[in-house]
Amino acid sequence: MTALVEAQGLRKTFGGTTAVDGIDLTVSAGEIYGLVGSDGAGKTTTLRLLVGALKPEAGEISVCGYDVRRQGEGARSQVGYLSQRFSLYEDLTVLENIRFFAEVRGLTQQEWLPRCVEILEFVGLAAFQDRRAGQLSGGMKQKLGLASALVTRPQLLLLDEPTTGVDPVTRQDFWQLLIKLVAAPLSGSPPISGGNGGRWRGVLITTPYMDEAARCSRIGFMRGGRIIAEGAPSALRDRLDGRILELRGVSRDSGGESLAALRAAVKKVAGVEDVRPFGDKLHLRIAPGRAKAVLSALSRTLPAGKSVRRGRSRPEARLIPPTLEDVFIELSGDH
Repeated sequence: MTALVEAQGLRKTFGGTTAVDGIDLTVSAGEIYGLVGSDGAGKTTTLRLLVGALKPEAGEISVCGYDVRRQGEGARSQVGYLSQRFSLYEDLTVLENIRFFAEVRGLTQQEWLPRCVEILEFVGLAAFQDRRAGQLSGGMKQKLGLASALVTRPQLLLLDEPTTGVDPVTRQDFWQLLIKLVAAPLSGSPPISGGNGGRWRGVLITTPYMDEAARCSRIGFMRGGRIIAEGAPSALRDRLDGRILELRGVSRDSGGESLAALRAAVKKVAGVEDVRPFGDKLHLRIAPGRAKAVLSALSRTLPAGKSVRRGRSRPEARLIPPTLEDVFIELSGDH
């Protein structure tokens, strides 16, 4: 599919801090690309560079065929941008907010009104078009932000942590909307119809959540302003296939001392590269080809079973498929 974003060697600093450090990035039409990382990784700065809100100190950016440095307005005309924080007008109604954004972008009433009706139905806000934005829930505000970003029928959506702070049901609903958006051509039937020559949308989304990363077509793990690994979620998980053991039944009481002590003990087993708590379990990353040897060693190392009345049971280790959290920890080099 057509590349909607092509960026090479992007660099941006703030004072003595390098926020983006030599990023290369390609996002194609018809895909959801996720920039994944913790706070301070450089995700938001990258999006602001792509939309032209910040100027890079080095590198080149092409968005929907436009050079962002020389043809910024043309690039922005193809982009719908949703920032982390709700940035619309809380004293205006849902419909008034979308109208304002549409008219700022040069749409006439004959253009924006039918689009608003369609978009509000699509995002589930048709029944709330006369409600003031300040009276909406957090999830509804994010849907209004998405609706406003869609009114110009952009080919590329840039979404900066759009589900932060909303409930799990709203997160699920929001992702279903994104999946529908990239599944239909711009010139096709609803959810968003229009005459854009049969092109497909693309979505670039930033998120700190690994469950959301798993929904993306491709992801780029960011750390320290760099993309440290990139690929389909399944391909990234494959790099640790056969190397993650889960230790269950660590403790049934509320104290954490037994978990910490067990973590310290298993880290000493030959072949164990890293140990991390995952809720009431431990994930052990094993050196390549050492899983059987480590399992055998753990059977001798783990403490004997305790009385159920004392709230404990014998820990059990088993090989499990790696998660994206496991991959990110391994890539980050945190031990």
